[in-house]
Amino acid sequence: MATTDTLPDDPGTLKAMLLAERARAERLEQIIKELQRHRFGRRAETLPEDQLLLGLEEVEQTAASTEAENEAAAPAERASHARLRAAQAALNRFSAGGIQADGSQRNGQVTR
Repeated sequence: MATTDTLPDDPGTLKAMLLAERARAERLEQIIKELQRHRFGRRAETLPEDQLLLGLEEVEQTAASTEAENEAAAPAERASHARLRAAQAALNRFSAGGIQADGSQRNGQVTR
């Protein structure tokens, strides 16, 4: 490693040295990555079959639990929809009877 006494004063030379060091550092990083891939390659990234099955079982249990929760919530949701449909039907009957929401009749006569 160079000390400040051994470094040149020319900016062009310093720039070239800096670029050379950056290229060297990038190459060393690439070598490290290749060595890591060689040492910890694909085999290290794969799970044994029993571990894979355990993970699959957990996903299936979570899906079944979510489905059960959705089915449990469905009756309440259906009741809510039934109340909404009943309210809409009552509103339709109200409108069909000739009385408008503003209190006037369909024939133009005010019922207030």
